[in-house]
Amino acid sequence: MKKKEVAVLLHNIRSTHNVGSIFRTADALGVSKIYLSGYTPTPVDKFGKSRKDIAKVALGAEKTISWEYVLDPLKIIKKLKKEKYKIVSLEQSDRSVDYKKTKIKPPILFIVGNEVEGISKEILQQSDVVIEIPMRGKKESLNVSVAFGVALFRILGV
Repeated sequence: MKKKEVAVLLHNIRSTHNVGSIFRTADALGVSKIYLSGYTPTPVDKFGKSRKDIAKVALGAEKTISWEYVLDPLKIIKKLKKEKYKIVSLEQSDRSVDYKKTKIKPPILFIVGNEVEGISKEILQQSDVVIEIPMRGKKESLNVSVAFGVALFRILGV
């Protein structure tokens, strides 16, 4: 399967399991690159060793998808905007639209944020579209890696 012009930004994700799961789902979707920022754990630790906790969940996807740690997420957003990427954030906000009503074609930078706090206002302000998955139950949200898969599979029409 040909990789699409779809990049992902994981900002301040706490859980290594969520990172590994997102890598695995991103591989299934043909994502071309994953940017990690803030305190998001990377597939390789500061000593250059593979993180077993991410690898266990990613099942090798951390080796098949290009990834990069970026200190400032706003810089990569601005860079990709100049390259005509649409910036799409998955977040509940007053700007959010139902993800099923969103029609966006690549190139896309798809952003997910912290499991509890979500995506910062600064990043949301740089987004072209903010999407959300409507919740019908008592819980306000899905796990970030599950929401990532649900939304991106729909948007990319896979």
